[in-house]
Amino acid sequence: MFSKTSDPTSAPAASAVPRPSAPGSNSARSVLGADLKITGEISSTGSVEILGEIDGNIIANGLIIGQEGRVKGSVNAHTVEVKGKFDGKVTCDTFTLRASSQVKADVTSTGIVIESGAQIEGRFLKPKG
Repeated sequence: MFSKTSDPTSAPAASAVPRPSAPGSNSARSVLGADLKITGEISSTGSVEILGEIDGNIIANGLIIGQEGRVKGSVNAHTVEVKGKFDGKVTCDTFTLRASSQVKADVTSTGIVIESGAQIEGRFLKPKG
């Protein structure tokens, strides 16, 4: 955690930890761990991976709900991939349901992928316009 240098006025060594991408870039990804339970709104210009539990609305470029992840609320994203549980409303360009997913939702999307074994209850709507 701390290190000694021979010259205390010298600049610290470059950090090995990658820095987040600039705002608005699609390469930034936030991972919300399995031990987190969040109630509220989440907004990101990058992608969000949820391994814990979210009760609220999510706006992001991309959303991945992990196999143990649970989301209850409204989602607005470019791409959504569900491996865990989702209950709510989704507006996206591409919606992917993996075999392990359990979804109760109204989905507005231009592209949908459903793997064999996925459980879905709800409506699929095509975007207006």
